[in-house]
Amino acid sequence: MAGSEQLSQMSGQMSTEMTRTSLNLIPEAPAETMVNLAVTAEELGFGRCWVYDEGLATRDVYVTMTAILLATSRLEVGPGITNAYTRHPGQTAAAIASLDEMSNGRAFLGLGAGGSLTLDPLAISRDRPLETVRQAIAACRNLFAGETVDMEGPGFSLRSARLEYSRPGIQIWLAGRGPKMLDLGGAVADGVLLDFIHKPSLGTYVERIRRGSERTGNQPEICYSTMIVTDERSLEAVRPHMTYRLVDSPPDVREALGIEDADVVAIRSAMADGLEAAARLVPDEWVLPFVVSGTVEECSIELGQLIETHGISEFKIPVYDVDNGCELLEVTAQVMEQ
Repeated sequence: MAGSEQLSQMSGQMSTEMTRTSLNLIPEAPAETMVNLAVTAEELGFGRCWVYDEGLATRDVYVTMTAILLATSRLEVGPGITNAYTRHPGQTAAAIASLDEMSNGRAFLGLGAGGSLTLDPLAISRDRPLETVRQAIAACRNLFAGETVDMEGPGFSLRSARLEYSRPGIQIWLAGRGPKMLDLGGAVADGVLLDFIHKPSLGTYVERIRRGSERTGNQPEICYSTMIVTDERSLEAVRPHMTYRLVDSPPDVREALGIEDADVVAIRSAMADGLEAAARLVPDEWVLPFVVSGTVEECSIELGQLIETHGISEFKIPVYDVDNGCELLEVTAQVMEQ
């Protein structure tokens, strides 16, 4: 092996070993199945479990998180992500504070504007998403701190609202893609989640977070999430979940991939018959630029370089195929230990 290649591999190994590993569960299966996966992750050394809040598309996020927290002892658990449109931020803060109290401080909050998979079936549109998320973060942070909150937001309001039982400092993470949303995350959130970002654009996304943090002096963590694809099965597991991500991707990313407006319309229409139906419209060349693929060793090297280059403190693996979820978690642990 050439010297530069050896240094590159060593850098990747050191980066993955020093980065926290987490998993993301989408509760399309009963809570017992989610619990089994979370317990396996904890046994493998994973530090955090994020649980999707996808409205009618999945089991309830708070029921699922409660079951996971009761079955684990170290794993931190939070919604990955919830939003301020389907759930009032005051009720969200109360739910997270209750989970945190129950678990001796193992709860966190992940917030975002919500995507088409969650909002479309409920006929909810994202009205002023940046301001809505900004005020949701402020409301939850102040409620966690025990303050009395009065707020008139674009989609919700609070009047003399107060939590008497919360722990100050519960972490609030923001997930987003747009430049203003990422800037907001850098400026005010404890961490920013970059979920299935077009890999050639990852540096641009991180820079937007850094600019926001420099403006306020905030120092957010960065969590990077994507699928590790080591075989055809893992590729097929992620393909349906690229559907809503692709249609919600920024115009410049769609242009780089060659996705036309007609493709977006076709995918959105097909999603009415389920993600599997829409996935038939998503070719490999639209998936691979978003995932880490290859052998375990190749994935470890690529992921390590991404972590090292962009200052990522946490890597999160999504578990879509629950029947083979434990195997995916084991592969991820191997990638992070290489």
